[in-house]
Amino acid sequence: MACEGCVLQLQQQLPKDSHAAYVRGMLFGLGAAILGLIGYAGFTIVTHLYVGYVAFAVGWLVGKAMMLGSNGKGGRRYQIAAVAYTYAAVSLAAIPIALSGHDVSVSSLIAQLPRLLLLGLASPFLELQNLVFGVIGLIILMVGIRIAWQITAGSLKADIQGPYNVSAASV
Repeated sequence: MACEGCVLQLQQQLPKDSHAAYVRGMLFGLGAAILGLIGYAGFTIVTHLYVGYVAFAVGWLVGKAMMLGSNGKGGRRYQIAAVAYTYAAVSLAAIPIALSGHDVSVSSLIAQLPRLLLLGLASPFLELQNLVFGVIGLIILMVGIRIAWQITAGSLKADIQGPYNVSAASV
């Protein structure tokens, strides 16, 4: 039971979704995805270790950044964007990893960019050529995506009802 003033006060404290909040969340998520891609590729290139678990960190980073950008407002559209960003960041990290150690000219890179992007996006499935490691890699990627999905679900929505006429209920 809550009085009318309390109901209004609680409703005003809940995060409000707006176009501006969504755009901010998308921009923060994009920045986190780019940072995650660079971190994933950089770690692999420097250490020569391909550690799929970095996908967990990418999913967490994307989810947290989107929630920060939207001021805590989550929901289905945020979740879908977080999934896309996490998948893109992890899969496209395969491009700089594959190109590391090769002399590639800028003009050649630009000419091959559409092909490289498609191969990068398909890379988690192309890794299924080695069935065991490919399946493990996909499972790890899905867990990273699930982390981003859960974070961007947002807080539980409060079901505020009232005000109620208390005197009528006590009769």
